[in-house]
Amino acid sequence: MKAEITRISNGLVVITDPMVQLESAAVGVWVNCGARNETAPLMGVSHMLEHMAFKGTRRRSARDIAEEIEAVGGFLNAYTSREQTAFHARALKVDVPLALDILVDILTEPTFDPTELDRERQVVLQEIGQAFDTPDEIIFDHLQTVAYPDQPMGWPILGEEKTVSAFGRDDLFTYMGANYRAGAMTLISSGAVAHQDLVRIAEDKFAKLVPGEPQTPLPARYVGGEMRVPGDLEQAHIAIAFPGVSALDPDYYVSQVYVTALGGGMSSRLFQEARERRGLCYSIYAFANSSNDSGIVGVYTGTGENEAAEIGAVVAGEMAALAETATEAEVARAKAQLKSSLLMGLERPSTRAEMIAGHIYNYGRVLPVEELTAKLDSIDAAAVRRFGALMMVSESPAIVTVGPARKFERYDLFAERFGSKARMRAAE
Repeated sequence: MKAEITRISNGLVVITDPMVQLESAAVGVWVNCGARNETAPLMGVSHMLEHMAFKGTRRRSARDIAEEIEAVGGFLNAYTSREQTAFHARALKVDVPLALDILVDILTEPTFDPTELDRERQVVLQEIGQAFDTPDEIIFDHLQTVAYPDQPMGWPILGEEKTVSAFGRDDLFTYMGANYRAGAMTLISSGAVAHQDLVRIAEDKFAKLVPGEPQTPLPARYVGGEMRVPGDLEQAHIAIAFPGVSALDPDYYVSQVYVTALGGGMSSRLFQEARERRGLCYSIYAFANSSNDSGIVGVYTGTGENEAAEIGAVVAGEMAALAETATEAEVARAKAQLKSSLLMGLERPSTRAEMIAGHIYNYGRVLPVEELTAKLDSIDAAAVRRFGALMMVSESPAIVTVGPARKFERYDLFAERFGSKARMRAAE
């Protein structure tokens, strides 16, 4: 990626990532504001605002917004994370000005019509209910809550029924006014858009954005603990996490290689041991999620009620084995998987734009592909073993089970496999 960056007069950052071979472009605005910026009474307001932005402006109805972009074969979408809210479009290069006009309209002139808000409130409540009906989805909301209790980092992005039912139109306008400022936004295009053309459009259409910098969210504070959610399900869903590293930590890329070797594919240790050798589960994988000030490393599996009794020991055993015996061959496979995923993703303009947004948020610059691959290439088996050893002495894991998981071992027994007691056993 050879991105060009300009900050226009009101503080909005404009970035283009040329892909001259394309006839289209992905364009979007990333706002440095998400669930972490909320207060408890407004839990879920970022996500509701994302929905309501498409429900009408001073110039366009909700139907107009949909029909105008689809009339040229393009599409609009949005998403909310804990740290950012994104509004993005894909269109042919000749129609990029229209896509941008719609984007700036929904970001600067929304009406938040009360009737539309009441209707969309019901949609979001249905979305929350659907998440609870999807155990392999809701378990990660619960895991975040257990890892980061009583703080915005642990709150569900969708909010809770009581908060979504309570906040109103004025709350949306107040929240938007405090957070949707030019200095908190990045306009990104990846594809067939010239940099000066995008800057010119930005100076024209986005000039109405109020200057101002993003608000700093409260620091994340990992705690850990346990949550068990019984349910009449066929499978026991189990998620386990430990304190990880932030996206700014020197070990960030080591953590990615570590979880890929542990549970990132069919050749990974967890897949081979838990599924292939023992037949304990259909799905098992490891993950590492990082923000710019915190992170978790964990494992998810869906297993049978009886098999749940064995899975904790298998996870702990494979983590211990990787910390002691990670080989150059498996680390090379993990690095190849990560590099392949990175390079294949760069073939898609939407993926490139989202990657750029993450880089700007975390690092304040766009990391060249060569730098990313070099970081991965520099990691060897010794680094993975070192990181694995750190995981084995982690205190206070976060554990969540959903469904018939009463046979999964007690929290204190599982935790004894790690932390200070693990250190004492290693010293014996």
